[in-house]
Amino acid sequence: MQRYFLKEMIDDYQNQLISIEGDQYHHMVRVMRMKVEDKVFLVLPNSQAFIAEIQTIENDYLDLKWIADEHQNKELPVEVTIVSGLPKGDKLELIVQKGTELGASHFIPFAAKFSITKWDEKKGLKKIQRLEKIALEAAEQAQRHVVPTIEAVHSLSQLIETSQGYDRLLVAYEESAKVGEDQNFAKVLKNLETGEKVLVVFGPEGGLSEKEISSLTDAGFICCALGPRILRTETAPLYVLSALSYQLELNQSK
Repeated sequence: MQRYFLKEMIDDYQNQLISIEGDQYHHMVRVMRMKVEDKVFLVLPNSQAFIAEIQTIENDYLDLKWIADEHQNKELPVEVTIVSGLPKGDKLELIVQKGTELGASHFIPFAAKFSITKWDEKKGLKKIQRLEKIALEAAEQAQRHVVPTIEAVHSLSQLIETSQGYDRLLVAYEESAKVGEDQNFAKVLKNLETGEKVLVVFGPEGGLSEKEISSLTDAGFICCALGPRILRTETAPLYVLSALSYQLELNQSK
């Protein structure tokens, strides 16, 4: 069943018709070829999701009515922000798409010292809008209740300032295993509590500089190795999100 995120709240959605127009109308009618009595999931801005049935289809809008609320929780028990050192090509799009499917709540591009890609401020808004569209489509596909946010590119100082609002601060650093910090990630996973906010930093293709690591650790970040293999910049966030999902969702006794 298709899922669509509504931009505006509907306080009495159970007792009134819900009109859909614009891009979502086009997708339902022109792309999916939906008919009267077909059902979809709708998600309100407060993350409340419900099943709705199409009642009428007009030339430029359609009306649906509420059938039943969705009660299954689709979100990770913790709120995860992925910070990606600006990678080459379209890797950031891949990170946002797959990271959304795996449960990330926020994405922050990071202008790291070794980032080969430089963020063009003039084209920055269009890039953010492109990433937001990717996140929306991935959230719909993954049947989520939340569409992740995409922040503007952060400098190191901005990143450290942002980190003050988080409960857990991690930085993926391959050198950690060499200094006996290869169990840090596992320890954090075991001690995470529901509702905590987690910020994880990943370097670009060239990794993070010693100065960046020093500044991050001084700000309270914990360096973590992600296993014995070296992961690409687009693979590491997916590893972390998968590990979080296993530990907090699949590995919990019923």
